Amino acid sequence: MSNVRQSWYEAGARERITALVDAASFAEFIGPERREISPHLGIFDLPAQFDDGIVVGAATIDGTPVLVAAQEGRFMGGAFGEVHGAKLTALLRAAKALQRDVVIAFDTGGVRLQEANAGEIAIAEIMRAVAEARMAGVRVVGLIGGRAGCYGGGGLIAGCCSTLIVSEQGRISVSGPEVIETNKGVEEFDSRDRGFVWRTMGGKHRTLIGGADVFVDDDATAFRDAARAALTRPAALDAAMLSAEQARLERRIARFGESPDGIDIWRGLGIADPQAIPDMPAASFATLAAQYRESADDAR
Repeated sequence: MSNVRQSWYEAGARERITALVDAASFAEFIGPERREISPHLGIFDLPAQFDDGIVVGAATIDGTPVLVAAQEGRFMGGAFGEVHGAKLTALLRAAKALQRDVVIAFDTGGVRLQEANAGEIAIAEIMRAVAEARMAGVRVVGLIGGRAGCYGGGGLIAGCCSTLIVSEQGRISVSGPEVIETNKGVEEFDSRDRGFVWRTMGGKHRTLIGGADVFVDDDATAFRDAARAALTRPAALDAAMLSAEQARLERRIARFGESPDGIDIWRGLGIADPQAIPDMPAASFATLAAQYRESADDAR
């Protein structure tokens, strides 16, 4: 790992893994030399990538063995397809078998339209693999702060993780801004209003409403430090935890379901100057969030 400050947002998948794990400890599974490319993209005359937009393998973090995955948001927006999804599913199944924790660097716009059915099946398989690994005592830590955000099926998978670490640049949502606008109209959601998008889906908002667990600066070292801490947290997933999560979501809808903007929700959380949050430095925001964020009730 380099000590030089590196933007997580600007980095690619392999750069993120290098920054995250111990030096020279990463061993890639199904690397580019295997040329396991999508069987579908050629039909649409689209270029393939030899790792199909996701890097998976084994490494150590502070000497502790882990399994690691990182999506490449610069290839088809990090979207899930058949091979891409199969690599992550297999990694999670291996985690359960080996009793080894997993760290996933998400950077995805969702499922590839060109591989819709295969991609949707992959999302279901990954979610099941996450749940089975967690029920077996495996920690699944998600990192979100890339260019593509974490949308669509990726947002669903992220919600299944035991801990989510996010930066201000990270966005988490099942439906993207353009999708919502297309289906509900610009009056419901103006995808061109970037400030509104971040106030609705961005890392600060998701942290304040309990949709992310840890907020960090856009710095690879900060993500590594947060991942190290997350790997020491208790690993559990049971019926009581799921019930707590369901109850929390019901309370959130009852409390904030009619709020038109993130600012209204932040005010409802008791924050005296919610308009200041978008421009607030990361360290100051993290301090504020620790005081005002919605309780997760140990739901993760």
